[in-house]
Amino acid sequence: MSTAFRQRKLSEYARIALKRKWMIVLPMLTIGFAIAFVVFRLPDLYESSTLIVVKPSTLPNSVVPTITEETLTRELASISQVVTSRSSLQPLVEKYDLYKQERQRSEAMETIIDDMRKQIKVEVNTSRNDITNAFNITYRGRDPKSTQAVAGELASKYIDEQTKGTINAGTSAKQFIEEQVRTAKEELDTIDTQRLTYLQQNMNNLPSQSQALVGRLTALHEEQKALIAEQGRLRDLAAAYRNQLGDITKSYEQEIVLSAENTTDPKTTQAWAELVRRRSEYEGELQMLLTQYTEKHPDVVAKRKQIEDIKSQQDQMMDDWKSRIEDRKQKLTKLSDPRLLTLRTNISMAEGDMDRQQRLLNETNKQIADLDARINAIPNAEVGLEALDREYQTKKANYDNLLQQQQKIDVGADAATAQQGGGIQVVDPANLPEKPVAPKRFMMTAAGFGIGIALGLILALALEVRRFFTIQTVEDAKHYTGLPVLASIPELLTPAEAVAIPRRQKLALSVGIAAAVVAMPMLAFMLTITHVFEKLVQ
Repeated sequence: MSTAFRQRKLSEYARIALKRKWMIVLPMLTIGFAIAFVVFRLPDLYESSTLIVVKPSTLPNSVVPTITEETLTRELASISQVVTSRSSLQPLVEKYDLYKQERQRSEAMETIIDDMRKQIKVEVNTSRNDITNAFNITYRGRDPKSTQAVAGELASKYIDEQTKGTINAGTSAKQFIEEQVRTAKEELDTIDTQRLTYLQQNMNNLPSQSQALVGRLTALHEEQKALIAEQGRLRDLAAAYRNQLGDITKSYEQEIVLSAENTTDPKTTQAWAELVRRRSEYEGELQMLLTQYTEKHPDVVAKRKQIEDIKSQQDQMMDDWKSRIEDRKQKLTKLSDPRLLTLRTNISMAEGDMDRQQRLLNETNKQIADLDARINAIPNAEVGLEALDREYQTKKANYDNLLQQQQKIDVGADAATAQQGGGIQVVDPANLPEKPVAPKRFMMTAAGFGIGIALGLILALALEVRRFFTIQTVEDAKHYTGLPVLASIPELLTPAEAVAIPRRQKLALSVGIAAAVVAMPMLAFMLTITHVFEKLVQ
């Protein structure tokens, strides 16, 4: 027995379609005629276009620079933003009574402006070198004359905006360069004033004074070297004194420790030996008592008390010995060594001499710095004057360059005002459209019938799909059982069924036709109020 799906023949699908023909035909007619009704009621759309070319400048490039491709593209993009703005398009809508139906339906002006923007198309034409040399402006509208007028006004707006932008750019450039020239002139006047002031201030700075200053500077450098050497000697002497002080201090402290530790150790005395002997005897007696009595026996407790007393006496003797050692150290420490006092005095004197030498060295360094500053300023007034002259020449060259640029910008701005520079101009005015370009009614109607057929086929398939997986024909029985069919019994109907089935089919067909008749105007109404096709043809 096979469980694989049986592939149907084309004739079987044809029989199914013929069986469900009214389920396919009725949706096709309903949707097709509803769409046709709506499409043929759509207003005609006319298209008008105008050609605008890039006009080269009539002046040489040395006077007015040529507009580059990048600049022109950027200008066109900026102009398009202005021309298609609401403030530009709304007056056209009101002037030519455009989108009258939409305004009667109280649609928002923003929506109407967005629809109008979709009807405006700008196509750039390039030359062989991919350089923009022209562009078309196309507009679609419902009335031929108003469409032509709007296309013409859009072209005029492009030209006006480009001209206004060029003039404004020239005016801004003139104002900018005038400000630059004024600033450069102020800087030039400032450096000229500084130059004159410098000449007046350095009139008495003669080169003859430089030799005396150099001689004095040499003497100060020698004095500086001597002071540095003396300061080094004092630093070494102080270091030697500190080393001696450290050695003597360390030796003195060791002497104090040894002297203090010479006191008698209590462990070497007769009293300590007697305490040790007694403690040993008591501990022996304690061991004997522990063999006879428990820890809590009075004799054991008394003996332990005697041992603890001896331990306390020994601890007290050690504490007294340590205390005597510490007292002796303190007394010896208070005694000052004459050698230490002498070294501290020498160190203090060396540090005082070092401070005095440092003050002299600081004063000498200050005098050297003053002389260096005077020598650097004196050699010749021409050194500073040459720097001022170079700065003056730089400012003067910048000022002259700005004057030349100002002249070119003034000429270019005047040329833009007189429309002698590069720009755009209309070559082909907006044409009056003779026939509509949209909507494509027959194509849209055919598409509507196609949608209806597709929907009918989907409905028929939805009803027949379950039959594809059950045994309905002799071929299905052969395929799914894998056995030969010996005989087939046709469907037998009773007289009542033979009458009822055609009646039910006619009733179903009548209901389908009635539903199609009702659905057709409803679908047309829905398509009309949603303005689906109006948006599609825009």
